[in-house]
Amino acid sequence: MDFLNYEFMQRALLAAVLVGITAPAVGIYLVQRRQALMGDGIGHVAMTGVGLGFLLSTSPVWMATAVSVLGTVLMELIRWYGRTRGDIALAMLFYGGMAGGVMLINVAGGSSANLVSYLFGSLSTVSPSDVTAICVLAAFVLLVTLGLRRQLFAVSQDEEFARVTGLPVRALNLLTAVTAAVTVTVAMRVVGLLLVSALMVVPVAAAQQLTRSFTVTFVIAVAIGVAVTVSGTITSFYQDVPPGATIVLLTIAAFMALTALAAPLARRRARAAAAAQPAGDPAECSIPAARGAGEEAGV
Repeated sequence: MDFLNYEFMQRALLAAVLVGITAPAVGIYLVQRRQALMGDGIGHVAMTGVGLGFLLSTSPVWMATAVSVLGTVLMELIRWYGRTRGDIALAMLFYGGMAGGVMLINVAGGSSANLVSYLFGSLSTVSPSDVTAICVLAAFVLLVTLGLRRQLFAVSQDEEFARVTGLPVRALNLLTAVTAAVTVTVAMRVVGLLLVSALMVVPVAAAQQLTRSFTVTFVIAVAIGVAVTVSGTITSFYQDVPPGATIVLLTIAAFMALTALAAPLARRRARAAAAAQPAGDPAECSIPAARGAGEEAGV
């Protein structure tokens, strides 16, 4: 526990915990909406905000938040109104955001070390002002993802049904996208802009291997997120390896372990369900059992 004697590690661990909570909390809605790669696109756009922060001598975190929120609104507008060339417009937005960020950092006199710390995360560069910004932004993310969980889940599952029930679908979609943008800037100091999307998606996919309940999936995904971010941060300190890459590799390892565990559990539950069926036509008993096995496996 000697790493706690260092102030930069205290800040990094606090940021890691907040990232571990917020990234899966938003990611579960993105996975439901089949927009798993949205975080990656937002990360590209946020790079321009980081460059503007260096150029204007302001907080890169707050500037990245503003730019990524603006970029996310443009992404949603393109998704709503774009037709055949919508994907081209999104590609230009993503790659233009990354190129713009690199150019602005260079113009501002920043070094390649500055760029790498935002792309892949860095423990030693998490400043007290970064921690303050991360805490405020994380509070916003949790307020939205927990306070509006029923509405966001309804829209994520079936937009048409949600619209019929009177929910403001477009406003909720936009709020989800903005919350994802805020989450990217929360996570960029620990995981990095290029890797944050994995932390938003993979813990959710791992949790889905064990359960199909939204609430239980949410809790397990957040638990995985906190476990891998804290473990990755500590490992990075002792082994002198990039924190973002370490965290993502641990997340993928957790997914693989839970996938290996889920298959035999699903077969065991299927056999138990088949044994509990009353005596009758074997064909009638086998269909529900097979279907149950598929559902438990998360397919």
